[in-house]
Amino acid sequence: MATTANQASAKQADDINAAPTRLFSLDALRGFDMFWIMGGEEIFHGMAKATGSPFWGAIANQFTHPDWNGFHLYDLIFPLFLFMAGVSTPFSVGRELEKGKTRQQLLLRVIKRAFILVLLGLVVNNGIKIMPISEIRFPSVLGRIGIAYMFANIIYLYSKESWQMFWFCFFIIGYWLLLKFTSAPGFPMGDLTMKGNFASYVDRSILPGRLYLGIHDPEGLFSTIPAISTGILGILTGILLKKSDITQMRKVATMAVAGVIFLILAQIWNLDFPINKNLWTSSFVLHVGGLSLLLMALFYYIIDVKGYKKWAFYFRVIGMNSILIYVSGHFIKWDYTTEGFFGWIGQLVGDPFNIVVMAICYVMVKWMFLYYLYTKKTFLRV
Repeated sequence: MATTANQASAKQADDINAAPTRLFSLDALRGFDMFWIMGGEEIFHGMAKATGSPFWGAIANQFTHPDWNGFHLYDLIFPLFLFMAGVSTPFSVGRELEKGKTRQQLLLRVIKRAFILVLLGLVVNNGIKIMPISEIRFPSVLGRIGIAYMFANIIYLYSKESWQMFWFCFFIIGYWLLLKFTSAPGFPMGDLTMKGNFASYVDRSILPGRLYLGIHDPEGLFSTIPAISTGILGILTGILLKKSDITQMRKVATMAVAGVIFLILAQIWNLDFPINKNLWTSSFVLHVGGLSLLLMALFYYIIDVKGYKKWAFYFRVIGMNSILIYVSGHFIKWDYTTEGFFGWIGQLVGDPFNIVVMAICYVMVKWMFLYYLYTKKTFLRV
């Protein structure tokens, strides 16, 4: 009888610590991230405009990008998505390795995914039309995700965890040294202005087509180097979350502590190498990495550890089709649809809060579209 009880307890412990095959919290956090760029930020911009309140104005300002150096919360959306792409790697690519697929097979799949993301990025930037190469913008958000994801996954496929940590440090330290001891011609060594920094100069020299800001592109090729570290950090986090010999609470604590340490190191590095999303500086990598780790720890604790999942369903619906909703605005006139269904509500509310109500309706229309796809189990997989 005692033996049976011990066996049952051991089995229960194994079930608790077993490596998960999919993280509900990861889908929810991805949806939370995408919520802000599918229209969530406009709710706060609308509140600021409608009320004229400094309070709402300060919040709305966090949903803009600084001109150059500095950090607003809106700067977190892009690197957080890349971080989560890394987190999913041990659960997707890693699982395929465990099933017996060769590294060569998975390498081809990783390269194919990167290629598709680069193509989608070109479509998002330029549409589907014939135009001179000089007018095409080649760098893109999806392109950077694809390239950084590809190199981070190649490192995952062909190196152990300790070497992945090495490469994480190598890219951000190497990038810092490159920008510190170089510059564009005619500028002093270590110049970090938009025109004088070495990364922008390289992009101007080798990239065909146009750059987003003429002399600089925030998704340029050279500044993708430290973005690889953002993907690697996600992979290391995914490896931690997948381990079955570590308790869930220890995983939460590890992510939280690492997140705080990263934030402190980022502020120290910021004194010499400013936090700058445009250049994806090394201090920026640590800063957004720290915030990403803290958010992952929070969502993992609430959803996967404590089991509170129902509240996160709204975000999970978004997270399951994140790339689709990102590119959808180039094929669906969401403003037209929202006005067609809910324009009367905006008229009833009237000025000045009709802009807030219509912003909420705009997000709701997109969510209902995603919910319909969710019920039909239709997801865009890249």
